[in-house]
Amino acid sequence: MPRTCNGLPATRRCTPLITLLLLAPAALAQPQPTDVESRIARVEHGLSSPIKVKGQAQQKMTLAERMAFHDVPAVSIALINNQRIEWARAYGVLEPGSTRAATPGSLFQAGSVSKTVAALGALRLVEQGRLSLDAPANTLLRHWKIPDDTFTAQQPVTLRGLLNHSAGTNVHGFFGYAQGEPLPTLLQILQGAPPANSDPVRVEATPGSAWSYSGGGYTVVQQMMVDAATQPYPQLIQQLVLERLQMRDSSYATDLPPALRARAAHAHPSDGQPVPGGWRVYPEAAAAGLWTTASDLAKVVLEVQQDGQGAPGKVLSSTMARQMLTRIKGDYGLGLYVAPIGAGTSFAHTGGTHGFRAQIQGYTHTGQGIVVLTNSDSGAALVDEILVSVAAEYGWPEFQIIEKSALAPDPALDAEVAGDYVLMDAPARVTREGDRLYFQCDLFGARPMELFRQSSRGYFMTAQDMTIAFAAATAGKVPGFELKRGATTYPATRKE
Repeated sequence: MPRTCNGLPATRRCTPLITLLLLAPAALAQPQPTDVESRIARVEHGLSSPIKVKGQAQQKMTLAERMAFHDVPAVSIALINNQRIEWARAYGVLEPGSTRAATPGSLFQAGSVSKTVAALGALRLVEQGRLSLDAPANTLLRHWKIPDDTFTAQQPVTLRGLLNHSAGTNVHGFFGYAQGEPLPTLLQILQGAPPANSDPVRVEATPGSAWSYSGGGYTVVQQMMVDAATQPYPQLIQQLVLERLQMRDSSYATDLPPALRARAAHAHPSDGQPVPGGWRVYPEAAAAGLWTTASDLAKVVLEVQQDGQGAPGKVLSSTMARQMLTRIKGDYGLGLYVAPIGAGTSFAHTGGTHGFRAQIQGYTHTGQGIVVLTNSDSGAALVDEILVSVAAEYGWPEFQIIEKSALAPDPALDAEVAGDYVLMDAPARVTREGDRLYFQCDLFGARPMELFRQSSRGYFMTAQDMTIAFAAATAGKVPGFELKRGATTYPATRKE
């Protein structure tokens, strides 16, 4: 069962009816200026994979074509330009096989993008003096304590470390619960006690020693916030962030009210099977529980942009925002992936739950950004292609097409590396088809991605900007590999 994430043979194709709906996107109520309409049209017709193999032709594709190819029923986009939402569009249908068209008001699960909102709320509590970034977390926790062990004896867990994923905590992500299934309390999730379906949250490395993505750590943050404010998390984050940013179409409800349920997209997992009730439920609110629209999440991007430019925001001071946008470990700040670029900072976060993929992206110095929400496990690959098209149209400082040279296939090496692996607690597979090699992991999409050899044991992909370096073989098989995405490396081990 896949966890939430930060994403096989092809699943069911879109029906002709869905294809027609893809070609007729739902627009905002207000008519768009002609020049903006032209830009939207060029974005819709300019999709491309982010990596190009040298010597191979690069073809521009339409959004409708790529939605069908990746088996993504619906996608919602909010485009930020000149530090405002320039346009918002939605495409496709809210559930496979239906005629319910997606609109800019449709709700999607944001997955781990929830962590960015949680970080904003936690940092606001710090500025209010109700939490501390650097005090030992156990001095701030009231109803549950992080179990002490040999790691915490060397260095205490802090809120700063938890928000940065460098506190040494475990539990990468969460599985979700079927609708109607008993839901655990926050305390049961932390303890790993029934009916929780995840491991207990524990410290498994010395805090501050390394970066390791941890949804469990953000669940500890949720408990710290609840203890500090003596309020349930949904109401607390509503006051701290959602109301201040006027995110009126966002909710942390585990049982959506009828009005919101009617606007909610249904999950489309990699196996193509309908999810009972339309989606799984994630009571781990701070880590994965946000329902939202692209336009609402765009307000989060705008808030971070304004703060990052030195102006006071609606949630944080510019001083605190600078801390949020400063790398600590890995390529992560406090609730965001960050990178210095040009005269400012690039910031982003991805998200995924069972049958949903999302991404936010923004720049502090150009006033540009985007939110893309999809209801498919294969949505991450589509998001990458959308970003390439938007970057070309709007002159972004990132996401230009990169050309790489590929070496000739090595059949002996291909035989050594083929097999099943475990990557970030999720199954991954490397398969051979003739002289071609493919990688597949649901964290990055349902479709296998072709691997192109670039060094003696290194490969790159064109579908997403990721590389894989295989370890030396033992007894004819490699024991594992390292996948690099951005500035972060994720180890994988061969499945026994």
